[in-house]
Amino acid sequence: MSTKKNVYIFLGPPGSGKGTLSHLCVKLLGWVQLSTGNLCRKHISEQTEIGKQIDFAIKSGNLVSDSLINSMVQQWFHDTLAVSDNVILDGYPRTVMQAQALHEFLAPWKDTVDVKIIRFFVSDQAVVERIGSRLVCLNKDCQEVYSLSADARIPSRWMKCDVCSSDLGRRPDDEAAAIYDRLQTYHRHEQDLLTYYEKALFVIKHFVVEKPVEEVFEDFKKLVEQSV
Repeated sequence: MSTKKNVYIFLGPPGSGKGTLSHLCVKLLGWVQLSTGNLCRKHISEQTEIGKQIDFAIKSGNLVSDSLINSMVQQWFHDTLAVSDNVILDGYPRTVMQAQALHEFLAPWKDTVDVKIIRFFVSDQAVVERIGSRLVCLNKDCQEVYSLSADARIPSRWMKCDVCSSDLGRRPDDEAAAIYDRLQTYHRHEQDLLTYYEKALFVIKHFVVEKPVEEVFEDFKKLVEQSV
C-alpha cells in the first residue's frame, strides 16, 4: 500500500461543484481543503505580515499578486503536509505562474507526495443553471456556499448558514450574462494550465460532474481508489 501523501488539484469553472465535493471530502473522509479566500481572510484578521500586504492590495483596488499568494500557500503547505495525508486545492493554482511555484515548492517532497489533477467536466449551460440557484453566507468571515438545487448542498434551515447561522443571499455577479463572461475568462486560463500540466507530464483525470452530488461523491471515491 502506498504511503505517499496526496495533493488533489481540483480544476474546474465556478459552479462546477468543486467546493461542494471538497466539503464532503473534509466532512466524511477527514481530508484537508485549502481555500485561498479563507486563508487570505485569516491572515488579514490575524494581521500577519502577509495579511497586511493582502489587505493593502485589496484596499488599494489592486489584485493580490501571484508571489504573495504563493508565499501564503507555501507557508500553509509546510504546516499542513506534516499532519494530513490528503489535501485538496480548490481555487489554486489559478495561473501558470502559481502552478510553476507550487511544482517547485513540492519538488523536495517528490518521493513522498503525489500530485493529482482532477479536471471537472461540466457544460457552460449546467454551470449557469447551478450558479443561478447558488446561495452564499452573507457573513464575510464565513461565505460558505449552498444551493437551492435538489442535487446540490441545500442549507438545513431556510436561508440560514449551517456553519455560522448567518443569513444567506445571492452574489450580485451571479446573473447569467456575468456568469458567461466569467466562464470565457476561466476557459482561457484553464487551457494555459492544462498545457502546462501536460508539458510537465502530470496525469490529468477528467471527471464528469453533471449528476447529483451524492453520485459525484461516490464516483470520486472510486476514482481515488483506482489511482492508489
